[in-house]
Amino acid sequence: MRKTERYPVEGKNSLYQIYATVPFWKVAKNFMAIQIARYTPFLPLKNWIYKTFLGMKVGEDTAVALMVMMDIMFPERITIGRNSVIGYNTTILAHEYLISEYRLGDVHIGDEVMIGANSTILPGVSIGDGAIVSAGTLVNKDVPAGAFVGGNPMQMIYTKEEREGREREKS
Repeated sequence: MRKTERYPVEGKNSLYQIYATVPFWKVAKNFMAIQIARYTPFLPLKNWIYKTFLGMKVGEDTAVALMVMMDIMFPERITIGRNSVIGYNTTILAHEYLISEYRLGDVHIGDEVMIGANSTILPGVSIGDGAIVSAGTLVNKDVPAGAFVGGNPMQMIYTKEEREGREREKS
């Protein structure tokens, strides 16, 4: 189960009421910072942009690939641990706007996590240390530390223990 806070709205759908939930100038600033970071090939600069302009927590030696789309409305709710890899064109969301409500949730990505290209991480999800998320995965629930997951919707491929066993067999 994802951990999100729910905020009901009345009348028009919640996305139509976006600037009642987040200031326009915050969205404009975040959009510009995210677009610069998406195309920046220099990883330390990219991480500096995330920390300085978006208020994200990004660990040392984390590599965020080209075209990664961070949440524009609430990027400060995203935490990425140290020495993790976020694959090309991944989307990390900390909000979701629905018809009669919007939801906010923190996203926690642990240390030494590998997120494959073209994955989507939904709000309110935690990905444990050392986990691997296969390319193209919809991460719609928590991922245990060391697990290997993939698919749409996400399925457990190997637990940490199964993965360690397979790696021992290979050696």
